[in-house]
This record gives sequence, C-alpha cells and structure tokens, in this order.
Amino acid sequence: MSCCGKRDDDVLGSSRGCVCEVVRAIKDIQDNAVEEECRPCLTSCFLEPLGDLTAPSRRKPADTRVFVLKTKDGSPFHAFFRDGDRYDHDCVSIFFRVEEIFDNCCATLRVLEPKDKDHKEVDLLSDCGTKIKLSKICKVFNFESTDSCITVDLNCFCAVQCIKDVFLGICD
Repeated sequence: MSCCGKRDDDVLGSSRGCVCEVVRAIKDIQDNAVEEECRPCLTSCFLEPLGDLTAPSRRKPADTRVFVLKTKDGSPFHAFFRDGDRYDHDCVSIFFRVEEIFDNCCATLRVLEPKDKDHKEVDLLSDCGTKIKLSKICKVFNFESTDSCITVDLNCFCAVQCIKDVFLGICD
C-alpha cells in the first residue's frame, strides 16, 4: 500500500493522484498569470486566471496561488522555515507556493510565512509548541515568501485546498 490507501501500482503507473493534478494546474495558472486579468473567482484550485480567490479586487497582480496540503488523517501538512527575525519562534507553516513539478509527481514547494491582517507574524503552533493549533489558522490573512523550500511526493497527500491568490514578487 502507498499513501491514502492506494496501491503502489495505482500511484506509480500512468494514473496520477488528484493532488498531483491540482498542483500541476496551480503551477500552469501561476505561469500564465497576466497582469490585466482581474476577474473574481470562487474557491476552486482550477479556476483561471490567477486572481484573488477570496475577493474580486486586488491592488497588485497575483503571482502565487497559496494552498494547503492535507495528509491521510485530514491534518494539514507542515514544513519549517527560517525568517529574518532571530528573536521569534514562528518557524512552522502549512502554506505553500508551487515552484517546480518533476518526475512522477514530485514538487518543490516554497514555504510561505503566515501573516495577520496587519502583516504581523502568526505563530501556528500550540502553546506547548508541538502541534499546529487550528484556531490560529483563522488569524491568517496575508503571506510572505521565505527562502525555505521543501521537496514532496504529491501522491502522498489526500487533499489540496487553495486559500488565496496573492502577489509575493517572486521571480520565475
């Protein structure tokens, strides 16, 4: 058996998992982003053009579709990052930007730092610092690019949820 209860031959053969296909679509949409496109979107990861998933207007063009991956048990996948603030301990995020997809649904994901309405850091960890505290996710409204990336096998996730389209100023 492999991830999400699929047999290994289901995952490795010609059929790809839906998470892989959605992340491929996100990458294509990001690559085809055009500044003038400004139509409102709903919440589907497949909606084009790249634009704000949560509000019809935006000040800057979007270059990133922020998404969350979920594991077999439904919990959000997380990764570590380093930011420029050496005094804090908010080094975990569940938010990603796809940078590259290669081989059999492997991807390089950029870890995005969660920020609140005032662009202040949001620490997603519980008070004891050992688990993601889901109630803190509701405080996240903005995102900042980090220099931290992670390589993942997209076939090992059971769900992908698109969160928001944002402008991070990342060069392709």
